[in-house]
Amino acid sequence: MVLPPKELQERKLDQAARAAWLYYIAGNTQDEVATKLGVSRQTAQRLVSIAVSEKLIKFRLDHPIADCVELEERIRERFELRTCTVVPTADAAMVQSGGIAVALAEYIENALSVPEPTVIGLSTGRTLLAAVSEVPTMNQPDHKIISLIGAMSRDGRASHYEVVSRLADKANAQCFPMPTPVVTSTIEERALLQSQRSYQTILSLAEKASACFVGVCEIAWNCPLQRDGFLTEAEVVELADRGAVGEIAGWAFNAAGQVLEGSTNDRVAGIPMSLMQRLPTVAAGSGINKVQAIRGALRGRLLSGLITDQATAGALLVG
Repeated sequence: MVLPPKELQERKLDQAARAAWLYYIAGNTQDEVATKLGVSRQTAQRLVSIAVSEKLIKFRLDHPIADCVELEERIRERFELRTCTVVPTADAAMVQSGGIAVALAEYIENALSVPEPTVIGLSTGRTLLAAVSEVPTMNQPDHKIISLIGAMSRDGRASHYEVVSRLADKANAQCFPMPTPVVTSTIEERALLQSQRSYQTILSLAEKASACFVGVCEIAWNCPLQRDGFLTEAEVVELADRGAVGEIAGWAFNAAGQVLEGSTNDRVAGIPMSLMQRLPTVAAGSGINKVQAIRGALRGRLLSGLITDQATAGALLVG
C-alpha cells in the first residue's frame, strides 16, 4: 500500500506534531524526543522545525495528533514501555491498519538505516506485510533479517503473510526464514526440528537482534492462527478454556500476560518468548477484538514498544 503524496505529507505533519508536543508541552529534551519517536536527534530537530514552520505551534498544539501524543505518554508510563506510537483511528472508508502500517514501516526503516551490521527479527501477519510494502528500497547487504516464527502450517503450506523474504529483498539484506511450522504436530517433532543447524543459526542470531517487530492477535474462534491454518478449531477452544486471550509469534498468553504452560505452547517451533521479552520488541495492532490481547501483553511486560490507534489506546487505559 503506497500512500499518495497528500497522505505522505499528512503523515509528516503527524510526526512533526508529535515531536512538538513532546518538546514544547511535555518538556522533553531533543535527545528524549528522538528516543521516544525512534529517530535520530537530527530528525527530531527537523520535525520540531517543521511544526514551527507549518504553524502547528501557537499557545496550544493546533493539530488533532495532540490527543494521540497524550495517549502515547500515558500508555508508555503505565506499562513502562520504551516507545509507543498512537495514530488517529481510521474512519470506515479507510483501511484500518493503514496508519499503523505506515508508522511501523518508519520503525523498520530506522532499524535498517544503521550503518553497522545488525539483526532484525520479524513475525508474520497482515499488518507487518502492509508495513513492509511501505519500507523504501535500501542497500544493506551486511544486515540480517530473521524470522521469529515458523513459516508454514503442519502440512507444509506456506504462510501468505511471511514477510522476512520480502523485507530482505527490499533492503538487499541477508534472509533467514524459519524452517519450521508455526506449531508442530508433536513435542518430539519440535525437538527434532529445533536441533537442526538452520534453526540453531537463527536462534543464535536472534540473541543479537537490535529490534524485533511482531503482531498481537486474539485467541478466539476464527482468529488469525485458526483462519490461516496454523491451529485447529479444537486447539483454539482448548487455549480459550485455559484462559488464553492473545498470542505473539504463536505463543499464547492469558489476561495477565503469563505465557501458558502446556497445550500448543509445548509445540511452538519459533524463537522462545522468554528471549523475545529480553529484546527490543515492538508490537503493532489495533481493533476492539485485540484490546484484551494487547492489554495482556502489556501487563505481562512481553513488549518494549507498541504501535496502535487512538480508539484502541483509549480502551487499553480503561480498567
